Amino acid sequence: MSKIENASRLEVAKVVADSGRKQTQGDAFGKFAAAASGWLGSKWAFVGAIVIIAVWAITGPLFNYSDTWQLVINTGTTIITFLMVFIIQNTQNRDARAINLKLDELIHAIDTAKNQMMDIEKLSDEELDVIHEKYTQMRADCADDEGAAKA
Repeated sequence: MSKIENASRLEVAKVVADSGRKQTQGDAFGKFAAAASGWLGSKWAFVGAIVIIAVWAITGPLFNYSDTWQLVINTGTTIITFLMVFIIQNTQNRDARAINLKLDELIHAIDTAKNQMMDIEKLSDEELDVIHEKYTQMRADCADDEGAAKA
């Protein structure tokens, strides 16, 4: 048995609580991505973006709507979008990992759950298709049973 399997729920809870405090300790990009996604996802960041666009639009007549005036907003938005892709992906990866771990815990904790479902996110698309078909058939069987019970 692994060390994790022998750990009590209290020990696991302590590790989880400690990891929350050390959220991305030693991971400078992780810290930056968490802080940036928190701030950039706020209403104030949205308001700031609207203000920048309004200022840019208002300055159009001052610059005679020149190519340089257009290039400023195009370049700025392209750079920001490019960088945000990495921040969003980092945040999504961390969230998906946490959700998968929570689901694994629920599967493990419920006696009737199939432990084979743990870590299925690591299966190939073909293997996932087979499992999907199995559950689609199970749903259809349940619907058939319900229809027969109502009749």
